[in-house]
Amino acid sequence: MFELLATDPHSRARLGRLHAARGVINTPVFMPVGTQASVKAIDLRELCEWDTQIILGNTYHLNIRPGLDIITAAGGLHRFMNWHRPILTDSGGFQVFSLAKIRKVKAHGVEFRSHLDGAPLFLGPKEAMNIQRVLGSDIAMVFDECPPHDAPAKEQRLAVERTIRWAGECREQPRAEGQKVFGIVQGGSSPELREHCAKALVKMDFDGYAIGGVSVGEPEPEMLKAIELAEPHLPAHKARYAMGLGTPAQIVELVARGIDMFDCVLPTRIARNGTAFTRRGAFAIKGGAVKADFGPIEEGCACFACRNHSRAYIRHLLNVNEITGLRLVSVHNSCFYMKLMEDIRAHLAAGTFAEFRREFRATYVPSAKVRAAWKSLER
Repeated sequence: MFELLATDPHSRARLGRLHAARGVINTPVFMPVGTQASVKAIDLRELCEWDTQIILGNTYHLNIRPGLDIITAAGGLHRFMNWHRPILTDSGGFQVFSLAKIRKVKAHGVEFRSHLDGAPLFLGPKEAMNIQRVLGSDIAMVFDECPPHDAPAKEQRLAVERTIRWAGECREQPRAEGQKVFGIVQGGSSPELREHCAKALVKMDFDGYAIGGVSVGEPEPEMLKAIELAEPHLPAHKARYAMGLGTPAQIVELVARGIDMFDCVLPTRIARNGTAFTRRGAFAIKGGAVKADFGPIEEGCACFACRNHSRAYIRHLLNVNEITGLRLVSVHNSCFYMKLMEDIRAHLAAGTFAEFRREFRATYVPSAKVRAAWKSLER
C-alpha cells in the first residue's frame, strides 16, 4: 500500500509512505545499488547508520553468482547478506540493454550468454519472477525489454508490446510472501508509446509503477521528457520509480515531476574514480588544489569520512592507491545521497520544497566528470 501524505502546490512533488513486507519506506527515497548482494565499498552498519530504508539487488547477476541454490540454502537474500530491511530486485530487463552483444530477444524471453563464461542462460517472465520469488525480495520488477534510446520507431513499438505481454505473464506468477510487483513503462521518447504502455500496465493493477528506458544513453532533456510523458498516466495512489536515476540535480528535478523512488550506481562509481559530491557540485579529490586542504570533504557533513579525515589525507590515499581512500569517498557520497533525500522529505513535509528546489538549482554546479560518468552508467 502507498500513502500519499502531502503534495507540493508548485510542482508535482509528493511526500509518501510505501508499506513493504519488511518495513515502511518513506518517499521520496534513494535505493543504494547492491547488484551482487553488496553496495560497493559500503558495509551494512553504515547503511543502517544513515537510516537506509531499502536497497536494490539484481536478478540476472545473483542468479549467476552465487546462484539460487546457495541463496536458498541461506534462507533467502535477506538472510544471505544479513540485511533485514526491504530489498527491491530488478528483473534483469536492464541487462537486455546493457548486454546486447551477448543476448538474443525471443518472443517468450531473452537468450543470454553468461558474461562470465559464455554459458547459455534463458530469462523470460516466468524465469525472472521465479528467481525473484526465491530471492524473497520485498519488491519484484516485471521482466521488460529496454531498447536503446535511439532505437528505430518500429523497434521501440515491438519492445513496448513485448513489455506489456511479458508484464501480463509476470502478473500471474507465484510470489514470495508479502512480495509486491511493479510494472515498468517503456516507450522511449514517443508520447503515444509511453501513454499506451502506461495505460496497459495500469489496467493490470500492479502494486507500483516504474519508468524504464531512461539512463540508456539519451541526453538529459530526453530523459526528463520520457518521465514527463509517462508520469501523468500513472495512478496517484501507487508509488512511481524512475529506474537507474540519477545525479543529485536530476533527483531534485524528478521529485518535482512526481517521482517517488530512485536508484543509481553513481555515488560509489565516481567515488572509485576519486570524485566527491557536495551541495555545490562534485569535485575531484585527486587534484592538486586540495593537496594541503585540511578541511573535510564538505563542511557540515556528518559522515565518517568528513568527521575524521581531511581532503588532503583522502587525496593522499587515493594517489598512493590505498583502498581506504576509495572507501572513504564512497562512504561520503553514499551518505550525501541519503541526506539529500532526507532534506527533500523534510522540505515537502514543511511545505518549503519550492524554495529548496530553487536554491539547489542556483548553487549546485554539475561537473564535467560526473556528466561523463553518467553517460557510461550500467546498473
